[in-house]
Amino acid sequence: MRAVVQRVAEASVEVEGRMTGEIGAGLLVLLGVGREDSPQDADYLVEKIVHLRIFNDEDGKMNRSLADTGGAMLVVSQFTLYGDARRGRRPSYTDAAEPEKANALYEYFVERVRSQGLAVETGVFQAMMRVSLVNEGPVTILLDSRKGF
Repeated sequence: MRAVVQRVAEASVEVEGRMTGEIGAGLLVLLGVGREDSPQDADYLVEKIVHLRIFNDEDGKMNRSLADTGGAMLVVSQFTLYGDARRGRRPSYTDAAEPEKANALYEYFVERVRSQGLAVETGVFQAMMRVSLVNEGPVTILLDSRKGF
């Protein structure tokens, strides 16, 4: 499972002109599910992301987590995180999970974050979405449950 985690002042996602998710300060998480992923991969990323110390403390050091700040999370599914563009010019998505499995693990991830007591908004799985954000910092972290990077 892969995630692009962005610390934001605000973020939103729109589908067909309708706002489906919107947060203030917190994290925008673009989440991709791979063929070999399991609930354990989601558990790993939930724990890592919720406790990732990328928010400033009172001294201006990145020393606080989303759990510490009580911020919100906007989670948007993004199978293109598994795009492999090493050969040719069109990415291959063969490493991305099939939609049914991907959706189940995406929903599992969202529920696990909510179980931590955090506010979570989402996009719409498999929809064409317009994501807007104000990246705070900017701070962007790449995570892979298989520790590929």
